[in-house]
Amino acid sequence: MEAAELLRDTLVIDGHNDTIVAHIRRDNASICAPEDHLEERYVGTIAFPRRHAHVMSPPSPFQIDLHKMARVGIDAAFFAIDVTAAFHQRLVYALDGFGFLFHDLDLHHRPAIIVRRAQDIVRAKAEGKPAILLAIEHADATERSLNVLRSLYELGVRSIGLTHNISSQAADGCLEAREGVGLSRFGVQLVREMNRLGMVVDLAHVSPGAFFHALEISDRPVLFSHGNARHLCDHPRNLTDEQLRALAQNKGVIGLSFVPFFVDSVQPTLERWLDHVDHIVDVAGIDHVALGSDFDGGGTLLTDALQLVDVVRGLMSRGYDRPALTKILGENLLRVLFETIG
Repeated sequence: MEAAELLRDTLVIDGHNDTIVAHIRRDNASICAPEDHLEERYVGTIAFPRRHAHVMSPPSPFQIDLHKMARVGIDAAFFAIDVTAAFHQRLVYALDGFGFLFHDLDLHHRPAIIVRRAQDIVRAKAEGKPAILLAIEHADATERSLNVLRSLYELGVRSIGLTHNISSQAADGCLEAREGVGLSRFGVQLVREMNRLGMVVDLAHVSPGAFFHALEISDRPVLFSHGNARHLCDHPRNLTDEQLRALAQNKGVIGLSFVPFFVDSVQPTLERWLDHVDHIVDVAGIDHVALGSDFDGGGTLLTDALQLVDVVRGLMSRGYDRPALTKILGENLLRVLFETIG
């Protein structure tokens, strides 16, 4: 069994990237064709205040785009917009980013499918098109309104992270965690309404108190989209064994991240990342492990998405057979999507 062949044949889903904002910050580079630049989009809520990354010399290459997804065999990915830095304009910031993506897709004749139901991912693979799941990091993009949440759902947003590292009106962030504090009243309402509408509740970045409270409230599996095992790397963004066991009981999944300082504080390597996979499988079980790269947002343990072949080779070297690899690469996350977004 060859790694490249497996990636082509099986369904592969990446639980998190930040590529929309990364492309906007680099002179509005197209996600469909990065050599193209959408010049008429230079003035926008994201482009105008954040258009400075183009001065980097030399600029770092994009880690993921539609071309790289097709080349390596990533069939679907969560394209997230982190609105944390957009104080007082978080909703507009998210809408600006999604509008850029929609315009980009239109200019290039709709080369990807926006996922509204889990079956769309299966259909996209059959049609040879990449699938995009729209996601938001930081629940304050809802402006504390369930009506705004409903509007985002109708737009196509299918996943929202309750916080980023800092707190939101829904919950404490992992860097502002208060002992024994769970979801706010609005956070409880938000999780319940996301369950009702059919949206993924993403618990990456939340405090431990908010994490456990959300599991109590949610009647659907949750996603921890990008993070690793705290037992191996003591970082607030990683999950403890107690959290991993609770996630498994919820039937949720964790997407393992390629952010170096979530892997090891001294010597982050692919082998150490594989240690995280082994540990989480031992604690939570093979059915609860997925990919959550954080490409274009700090997931620099890999050069780019094309290096996913090395990840699969590494997993094979650790003894993971084809059924196990299929679960890690996409089947586990697809199950959660069928149970959440329908």
